[in-house]
Amino acid sequence: MSQVTVYSKPGCHLCEEALVVLQALQGEFAFELVERDISDDEALHRAYFERIPVVDLDGEELCEYFVEEALVRERLESRR
Repeated sequence: MSQVTVYSKPGCHLCEEALVVLQALQGEFAFELVERDISDDEALHRAYFERIPVVDLDGEELCEYFVEEALVRERLESRR
């Protein structure tokens, strides 16, 4: 099963929007959705602070700031 990770932080409205889009995609594709709070980890904070939300599929960064739904859908489809 694929894993989609969203790097985010509390109070980030773009992060909340990204999660809504990804949760809707879970209705079509089987994947684990993981949210990582960058404020809990200094290395993650340095890596992602100005780019959140960052969406990662199985270790590959796909999107930042906004979910490119067509791209995520295409990548998930190719893993079926």
